[in-house]
Amino acid sequence: MVHVRSTHVDKPDQLGDWLQHVSADTCKAQLTEHFEQLQQRLGKGSPLLLKGQEMVEILASLQLDADTLMAALYSPAYQAQQIDREQLTKDNSESLVTLLNAVEQMQMISELQSFQHGKPNVEQIDNVRRMLLSMVADVRAVLIKLAERVCALREVKQADEETRVLVAKECQDIYAPLANRLGIGQLKWELEDLSFRYLHPQTYKTIAKQLHERRVDREDYIAKFVTGLRDAMAAEGIDAEVYGRPKHIYSIWRKMQKKHLSFDELFDIRAVRVVTRSLKDCYAALGVVHSRWRHIQSEFDDYIATPKANGYQSIHTVVIGPEDKHVEIQIRTHDMHEDAELGVAAHWMYKEGAGGKSGGFEEKIAWLRKLLAWHEDMAENDELVAEIRSQVFEDRVYVFTPKGEVIDLPYGATPLDFAYYIHSQIGHRCVGAKVDGHIVPFTYSLKNGERVEILTQKNAEPRRDWLNPAMGYLRTSRARSKVVTYFKKLDRDKNLKAGREMLEAELQKFDIPLAQAQTILERFNFNQLDDLLAAIGAGDVRLNQVVNQLRPTTDPTTERLERLQRKTPAKRGKKSSDVTVQGIGNLLVQFAKCCQPLPGEPIMGFVTQGRGVSVHHRDCEQLKHLLETHPERGLQVHWSRTEYGRYRADLKIDADDRNGLLHDITSILANEKTSVAQLDSQLDQSTRQARISLGLFIESQQSLQQIITRLQQIKGVHKVQRYGQH
Repeated sequence: MVHVRSTHVDKPDQLGDWLQHVSADTCKAQLTEHFEQLQQRLGKGSPLLLKGQEMVEILASLQLDADTLMAALYSPAYQAQQIDREQLTKDNSESLVTLLNAVEQMQMISELQSFQHGKPNVEQIDNVRRMLLSMVADVRAVLIKLAERVCALREVKQADEETRVLVAKECQDIYAPLANRLGIGQLKWELEDLSFRYLHPQTYKTIAKQLHERRVDREDYIAKFVTGLRDAMAAEGIDAEVYGRPKHIYSIWRKMQKKHLSFDELFDIRAVRVVTRSLKDCYAALGVVHSRWRHIQSEFDDYIATPKANGYQSIHTVVIGPEDKHVEIQIRTHDMHEDAELGVAAHWMYKEGAGGKSGGFEEKIAWLRKLLAWHEDMAENDELVAEIRSQVFEDRVYVFTPKGEVIDLPYGATPLDFAYYIHSQIGHRCVGAKVDGHIVPFTYSLKNGERVEILTQKNAEPRRDWLNPAMGYLRTSRARSKVVTYFKKLDRDKNLKAGREMLEAELQKFDIPLAQAQTILERFNFNQLDDLLAAIGAGDVRLNQVVNQLRPTTDPTTERLERLQRKTPAKRGKKSSDVTVQGIGNLLVQFAKCCQPLPGEPIMGFVTQGRGVSVHHRDCEQLKHLLETHPERGLQVHWSRTEYGRYRADLKIDADDRNGLLHDITSILANEKTSVAQLDSQLDQSTRQARISLGLFIESQQSLQQIITRLQQIKGVHKVQRYGQH
């Protein structure tokens, strides 16, 4: 069967039937009172009132609170400005009015021209989805908006084709994926099926007809299958509900497209759901299913052990049932089923800690506010995943260009940041800005949903005070770097002179001629000495880094460092006694510097000429090369102890250069209570890429892996590797 949601607000006088769908008696009393007030203002049978009733019925099934249902009732009339807002504010709670304003703010999405002229850009769609959540501080406003879009899809059923397509396209691209990310299956299916019906009417009818033609036989088959499975569960003492589950046309079509299957080849046209009391019963039920019927290995998914990104949990399996027909079975607990149908809404009722479940609510909302990826909903948009994972909604602001495109900026961004985001030349020539048609100063902090227009002049130039943080003109590093680059080009001659003077003065302390700096140009990625000097004058290259590369190795500071390293206790490193060479007596053992094997890791020895046995990690590329040339020199070695002291491990980190990068790295090392033996950094000026070398003293292999994992999560970090790994 195909799932269809019924509505009970077709007739304005059937208030009682409508209120039956509201579970809490207190909500019924409040809704009745407000319904009667609205009816007096709008008139009996008002379309705005009927739409409000329909939205309440949809949201009541999600078990939301009284304020949310009240806001849904008022929302259509509020958006149409058919009620006195000032009076509404006086007569009702602040929470209700805040919700209504948040829903109204989200109406800007419908004004995007992107959805009115051809296929919108995928990045734009993703920006809009994120903006929907960041525009409101209260997730209930998003749920009200989703209910309003369901009503909108129902309303356009009799409208002209252009209207149906516009509404359906917006819902398919924005709101259905959003409902999926919030885990609200009840709204997701209807948004998807109705949108699909309007956008692909012939395909929809074909699938619907195929489902209808075989419905009687399929339902009879499922009834017998359910009876047999229910009896088998009872025989094993498993308390579970077993029933046939509804099919959704859009999901059927999507699976046909994804797997290139015909309707007859689909596995899940016949579908059964098992809802158990406990997690243990889920796997017990799975055992009953698989012992009774043969399952298809490739169609088995355990989303309980590995939940989907939106929190969905269930076991999916396809078995070959009686008459060799495929049956899809979903197994989940009651709580998992509630989460799948209601998503984040299921946890809203616990906001005040009712029932002792506030922790679950807080966890769910924390997850919602940190939605970092839409990867299941934007399969064609893989290039954005890395960027999106590094962003948190509260730290972003979303504004419109005059053409209706959405621009994603850091929170607190100014019109100048916006101008430089669009293009460097737009920023350089900016002389003013308008926000929603009004002139604003350059220091104005942009807010979500505002429309920004940049005013330019052909001969305008940036001002140096834009770079002064205290002035507040630029808040983003991207814009600031473009202004810095502009002035660097203007100031090259001045920077060159200053850099020459600075380096000459410093090198004189060590009696080093300036010409010797030619020998280190490659180290700093320069081809000419003047480029290095100009970079020193501009502050791009630190003077002490250049001097350290040129000064004599007998420098007293260097000698002191070397003496300190020689005094490092032997117990902090690995010793030859930690390794046993199989089948041979005492040999000189040394650990290869190319891969730096750690205690507990798989190792192998190689007999060198005059230096004993060199111990490598088994996956070391250098070892593989040596064994290809001299396979007879390979030796089996193993760690001779199970407990070790602290040992050194060297890491290299590749990352985008930015302010605060080293601070983030050292903070993690401090939190892990890790001793740092060495920290060096190099910067490629042409690509703005940083290479950071770390020498650490580690307690165990597990602690090293934990440090590597945390370093990989730092914004802008591309790769963290141990030396010698490939």
